[in-house]
Amino acid sequence: MAAAVQTRASEVSGGNEFAFTDHDFRQIAAMLYADSGISLPETKSTLVYSRLAKRLRALGLESFRQYCELISGPDGTDERHHMLVALTTNVTRFFREPHHFDHLRENVLPPAIEAAKRGGRLRLWSAGCSTGQEPYSIALTLLSVLPNAGDYDIRILASDIDPSVIATARRGIYSESEVASIPADLRRRFLEPAGDGRGLSIGDDARALVAFRELNLIGSWPMKHAFQAIFCRNVVIYFDDETQQKTWRRFQEHLAPGGQLYVGHSERVGVTGFVSSGLTSYQFTGQPR
Repeated sequence: MAAAVQTRASEVSGGNEFAFTDHDFRQIAAMLYADSGISLPETKSTLVYSRLAKRLRALGLESFRQYCELISGPDGTDERHHMLVALTTNVTRFFREPHHFDHLRENVLPPAIEAAKRGGRLRLWSAGCSTGQEPYSIALTLLSVLPNAGDYDIRILASDIDPSVIATARRGIYSESEVASIPADLRRRFLEPAGDGRGLSIGDDARALVAFRELNLIGSWPMKHAFQAIFCRNVVIYFDDETQQKTWRRFQEHLAPGGQLYVGHSERVGVTGFVSSGLTSYQFTGQPR
């Protein structure tokens, strides 16, 4: 997601390639909020200018006013997607915040796996999966406990608003440096050399567990079954308070009683029905919302 900067839009335009006014910034911020729920304060003006100036050059535009006219018009749908991609940053790595995966392995998976062995359904969700490291980390954690997980009704949903990162995730090929944070025994068992000889590829056992889907968290959610665990880390923090609270409540509706919600280290869930499990994870008690 977007990193913080400290300059107002009115201070950006002077001496720069493109005219960029406070009104331009407010239009862009309003459209980003409407499309994704991401809230941009005016302190993000420098970031908006620097990232979207590349789009203006590519489109042959002369000002941000022209850009705003394009993205707000009937032919601006594709460019609004390019804007969204330009203004969000996907920061991820394998087994990021490893205590979450320890908690999943030790507390959530044992009873859920036993239920699956008796014919039950086990569903996990990586909401805001970026380029795939999080859902594949979940899959590798699952395989470390149940190597034949693919024999049961066990699946991981991995969703993101950006189709380009979904495409990267589906390829499932990563450099040696990217996979360095995967425990060595899991790398040996469940990864293999990439076909082009560059980097490593996620093996079939892990791939078979993960379904990648494009999904906007402020849009409709088509999932019908409850999840035993949801990972949504460092995503909701970019929403305003009202959108955050609405998103937490929607997660409740998609968690099984006793299900676990994992959030980022700076995020807190203050919604009735969740109790803290410590280490930025919350259990859904199943109590009335």
